[in-house]
Amino acid sequence: MSQGPLKAVPQLVSILLLAGVSLAVWTAWLGWDQHRDVQPDGTTTGPYEAWQVIGLVLALLVPVYWAASRRYIAGAVLGTTAGLTVAAYYDWSDDSSGLFMVGVGLIMVGSLAVTAVVSAIASAKRRVGRPRGH
Repeated sequence: MSQGPLKAVPQLVSILLLAGVSLAVWTAWLGWDQHRDVQPDGTTTGPYEAWQVIGLVLALLVPVYWAASRRYIAGAVLGTTAGLTVAAYYDWSDDSSGLFMVGVGLIMVGSLAVTAVVSAIASAKRRVGRPRGH
């Protein structure tokens, strides 16, 4: 009896789980800050500070590394990318210029690249640390 479809279930669950984690982490680090700061010269910055983005990245390293080290590569890469892309779209979609889609695209491409690299490192570390014959 083939168990092919059953092997796909944990990968699908990992994708959904990492997408949910990514949405929650985005909300915790960035979702609450919608205020732009006006500088003395009249320019605006924000709404996020560098420490918030750094916190988001560091907080996501743990679940991405965990999933990838357990061979849930699809969850680590696709789930995290999907969660961050959806969060960015929802958070920025009130921009009337439409340029928010450029930012959403950059979030998607950047998170896809970074999670792929982190997943490759986590997967390689697991292979190196595994005893021969297993």
